[in-house]
Amino acid sequence: MRNERHRELARRRTRKKKMELIKKRAAKASASEKQVLADKIRRMTPGAEELIKSLGLSK
Repeated sequence: MRNERHRELARRRTRKKKMELIKKRAAKASASEKQVLADKIRRMTPGAEELIKSLGLSK
């Protein structure tokens, strides 16, 4: 049986994989795509604004 810590770690690993994919897409993204990627990051993770600034997805 999985406890809360295992679920938390699983969510963290999933979030990390998704962020890797988003980082790859952000490198080649157009302006409208960057906005979509920024919205996805905001929905996915806390502290999203720092990530968005570091990836250069902010306006």
